[in-house]
Amino acid sequence: MRATQSRMTRQRRIILEELSKTCTHPTVDEIYTMVKEKLPNISLGTVYRNLDLLAENNQIAKLETAGSMRRYDANMKPHSHVRCISCGQVYDIPYINTSALDLSADELHGFDCLQVRVEIDGLCPHCLQKKQ
Repeated sequence: MRATQSRMTRQRRIILEELSKTCTHPTVDEIYTMVKEKLPNISLGTVYRNLDLLAENNQIAKLETAGSMRRYDANMKPHSHVRCISCGQVYDIPYINTSALDLSADELHGFDCLQVRVEIDGLCPHCLQKKQ
């Protein structure tokens, strides 16, 4: 681990293990519920702090989309996401290469582009079926 990283505590290891077992991109509350089975005395604040530290150290990804709950992903291989606008579930999809984008500073309102992510919004099969 980098010098700025903390050691891998038992709590952090179990949080990472539980997150790695799922591909549902769980919220903090969902991760807390999963981890609480193995660590009954863990607090929600501890889960938040450890998830933030794991994300800061690039061991997991923090998925933050405007207007939706923060979710976490243990899959650090390049990939994109599709999100259901009805139930909020997030699924992995193959990586969408954004390197061909050529946006000028004017088009970006003077922003210095640091990262481009692609997320597709839609309705999952379950929500689509309920709507019909």
